[in-house]
Amino acid sequence: MREKKDWEKRYDEDDMPWDTGMTEITLINLINQWPKCTRRVLEVGCGTGTNAVWMAEQGLEVTAMDISEKALALAEKRCAEHGVQCRLIRTDFLTCAPTGQYDLLFDRGCFHCTEGEEARLSFVRQAAIHLKQDGYWLSLIGNKDQTMPEGKGPPRLSAAEVCTAVEPAFEILSLQSLLKPSPKQPKPLRFWHCLMRKR
Repeated sequence: MREKKDWEKRYDEDDMPWDTGMTEITLINLINQWPKCTRRVLEVGCGTGTNAVWMAEQGLEVTAMDISEKALALAEKRCAEHGVQCRLIRTDFLTCAPTGQYDLLFDRGCFHCTEGEEARLSFVRQAAIHLKQDGYWLSLIGNKDQTMPEGKGPPRLSAAEVCTAVEPAFEILSLQSLLKPSPKQPKPLRFWHCLMRKR
């Protein structure tokens, strides 16, 4: 995973192609079907807080973490503008201590930033530790089926890489390949939308 200084540099330079300002539609669809007794959500790599704020507006108890201090400052400002509260934590998810037992873990493009099999396994272990038994993990992952010029677009994983990393800690409930348009990209990008349940 990138070092903290790399992310701070990208926020300094306003180099944030992932920051569309739009709530993730897969997250919206999931939460709209979510049992009302489900309350506690952890967002990993929350960035400027678009999704965290939306979840808080739905009445969920949101903890949002990011490695970048600048990202969290923007997230805090967004929370204030929308009149919601989120617990914001600056930390590296791969090494942080558990912050609670959550019903749902959401990451929009963090899992695919882990470099190598060992780092992916560390991410999966952390996801399992932070979740309740039978808790859910929703991940948006760059899809290797879409070829792009070197260094362009998000990191990408194959379906086999995703499955190998998350099994046996998680049961994959859905692994969908979808094209996602973005106002910051010249053409749609292909992602995996992966919904998993902790075993």
